[in-house]
Amino acid sequence: MSVVMRPRAVQRDRGAASVLVIGVVAALLLLTAGAMTVIAVVAASHRARLAADLAAIGGALQLQGVDGADACAAAAVVAMRNGAQLAGCVVDGQDVSVTVHVAPTRWPAPAVARARAGPDLSTALPISSTHE
Repeated sequence: MSVVMRPRAVQRDRGAASVLVIGVVAALLLLTAGAMTVIAVVAASHRARLAADLAAIGGALQLQGVDGADACAAAAVVAMRNGAQLAGCVVDGQDVSVTVHVAPTRWPAPAVARARAGPDLSTALPISSTHE
């Protein structure tokens, strides 16, 4: 039986690849968790902007309706149905301005969006003040 002697440098490096693999896997897991957080925040931001736009439009349409119901109540319902919470609502004439919050799943601060909706008065026919 013959015994093969390894040099001391080779004996000291045993297991170094395992440590390197563990480090690479840990770095990949950290990058994946960071990317998932960024994706969740971006998705919440998009959802907040969509909910704000739709809530403002819903409120403005409610103002134009026959029954004249509360525009802010309609905006709150539309925001809630789109996964947001109405944080503010202001009715100024025929315009409705809303602020909504959406809580991201992996971030402590909510995504905030604002929107305004109302009739476009720039395309309306001019009112003549002359009498014939």
